[in-house]
Amino acid sequence: MDNALGNFLRARRELVTPAEVGLPPGAGLRRVPGLRREEVARLAGISVEYYLRLERGRDRSPSLQVIEALARVLQLDPESTAYLTALVQPRPRTRPARQDHVPPSLDLLLRTINVPALVFNKYSDVLAANPLAQALSPSMVPGVNRLRMLFCDPVDRTYHPHWEQYTAGVVAHLRAQIGSDTGDERLHALIGELSVKSDRFRRLWARQDVRALRSGSFWIRHPRVGDLELLVEKFFVAGEGGLEALLLHAEPGTRAAAALAELHKAAARGELHKAAARGELHKEAARAEPQNASTD
Repeated sequence: MDNALGNFLRARRELVTPAEVGLPPGAGLRRVPGLRREEVARLAGISVEYYLRLERGRDRSPSLQVIEALARVLQLDPESTAYLTALVQPRPRTRPARQDHVPPSLDLLLRTINVPALVFNKYSDVLAANPLAQALSPSMVPGVNRLRMLFCDPVDRTYHPHWEQYTAGVVAHLRAQIGSDTGDERLHALIGELSVKSDRFRRLWARQDVRALRSGSFWIRHPRVGDLELLVEKFFVAGEGGLEALLLHAEPGTRAAAALAELHKAAARGELHKAAARGELHKEAARAEPQNASTD
């Protein structure tokens, strides 16, 4: 991450084809899948030498006009443009805040709310979760790292019927959450570990996609109640060092709402906890895995 700006520019230009910016295919063999450096420079109205300095990390202070021109050529959306700007104008270093403290009031909310809810830090470590969240997925149990589960645990993968789409969104959200804070050694270690253990993660991280996920749909394949489409709400916990709260809910009257009610009753009776302790849910999840699922 020492050359975060250059890595981002290189990754994004490789995703833009000449046709997308109105350039002819040109003669000869193209050595890059997307735009050449000289093409980006010409379209942005800057010299090739200057663009090379940016991509190689020799100049990390382009003007706002250059940033806007590069964002236009690389077809960046507003979030990715903001991320590029943050790489050029990084936030001042501050003392790291605690990443493992859940405020008592928030912990009380988790225990009293009747929808799946959990709190995790910027490393995706689950710090707290209510019984309904834990009944919904093994990746929502306190002490679990959700990224490791998602990319390295074959059983957890069976809980995600749209695994490839979901993993792409998760990695894009991770990069958006990190922003220009590229000096976190613990985060470096986690990204390195996942890059070694998962080809899927390594490919997605190299794309440099940026997308903050605050709401939307979440699909889960539960071994007891089947496929559910739930609504997602995410909130930053103010003043708590990057903690996020995740709430899942369903439209009233839908099958998903009925399934959550069923899981809530089972969790209250302790049935799912006992089944998980005996390994029954993992066996059911493995049996529920589609036979044609692709492997990482």
